Amino acid sequence: MINIELARRPVSLRAGDKIAICSPAGRIAPEKVEKAVAVLREQGWEPVVMPHALGEHGTFSGSAAERLSDLRAAFADPEVRAILCSRGGYGVVHIMKDVDALPTVAADPKWVIGFSDISALHALMSHKGIESIHASMAAHILEGADNEDNAALFGILRGERPAYTFAGTADDRPGMAEGILLGGNLAVLAELISTPYDIISPDTVLFIEDIAEPVYKIERILYQLRLSGVLGRLRGLVVGQFTDYKPDENHPGGMEGMIRDAVADYDFPVAFNAPIGHVFHNIPLIESARVTLKVNAEGVNSLIFWR
Repeated sequence: MINIELARRPVSLRAGDKIAICSPAGRIAPEKVEKAVAVLREQGWEPVVMPHALGEHGTFSGSAAERLSDLRAAFADPEVRAILCSRGGYGVVHIMKDVDALPTVAADPKWVIGFSDISALHALMSHKGIESIHASMAAHILEGADNEDNAALFGILRGERPAYTFAGTADDRPGMAEGILLGGNLAVLAELISTPYDIISPDTVLFIEDIAEPVYKIERILYQLRLSGVLGRLRGLVVGQFTDYKPDENHPGGMEGMIRDAVADYDFPVAFNAPIGHVFHNIPLIESARVTLKVNAEGVNSLIFWR
């Protein structure tokens, strides 16, 4: 069961704090990590590339035991104040129960950073009642501190609570909602339904995104949530970017049109086209944090994190 009321905020990072770079899922090109390390070092932090972060084991960075070993060491090191996942891919689910069993995860909360398959790790942190950061990883951090999303991420790590505005669309449903923000990659989260890490919960503000999933598969997930009663009990919905999918003759309005129709029976506010997901402009979001979502009929939406 997800603890959405008592989420703890990891301590803010200071100069000299360590950031452990782990690869709990797919393998990554070492040069991307090297460039990201240089950016983090320029910020005054001490990035530490964990022993198996640059490894290769099939499509994974290492065996399940090796990937777990890196996370275990990162969570156990009191000098490590954040864990940056180098990339997504697939594989976090292999080690979730073992990470959940680590006493250091709850004893000394650290910022966990990443998105895509890392949504499973965010769900675990929410299960533990700890905030985490849904944000871009090494391949984007290497763009440098002048990049607005990187600047926002670094601000969160230093203790800031962001407020975002983004353009509305014709599919939006105006309104205002307050609640706990949870979400991530929808296909990954759907696989966690009815497990202890199920974060698609009533009375939350849910954000969703995905890549290369057919329209009908996303519709299937939404109908599962409709039939379970969860979808209609959300406080708000933020629809991020659904990319790299093929047209579907049953849904001429595309993915967004299908989602609009799937939630048409409800009255919570819905914001489409949020800059979240497998796109260059991917705003960092604090999972398990309290937010206010404002969907404005005039076409300017906002997502504000409580201090």
